[in-house]
Amino acid sequence: QVQLVESGGGLVQAGGSLKLSCVASGRTFSRYTMGWFRQAPGKEREAVAGISLTGSNTYYADSVKGRFTISRDNAENTVYLQMNSLKPEDTAVYYCTTGLPGATLKSGWLNNWGQGTQVTVSS
Repeated sequence: QVQLVESGGGLVQAGGSLKLSCVASGRTFSRYTMGWFRQAPGKEREAVAGISLTGSNTYYADSVKGRFTISRDNAENTVYLQMNSLKPEDTAVYYCTTGLPGATLKSGWLNNWGQGTQVTVSS
């Protein structure tokens, strides 16, 4: 199973930016759709963004569209989430995960999670 390690979270003021990284172990990274999810206190984990195997297709939750950008580097086994114009409601623990080819925001994810990275946006 692919091991995932997220990093890059922190405390930022509203309107600021952060870039999250997720490094995957193993040699099968390019076989997976990759995604970022988040979980705020007292809420369910929700999908934020996904990216296809080659990076040619990306998709986003409406709440982050236009502000967040997902990308991947298959040579480095890494997926990124660039977060701009952050809002207090973006505060959450962010997780990356693996998905089947063709996974969407709502389905196809393999329930494989890293430890997460905390993002806190102050108002």
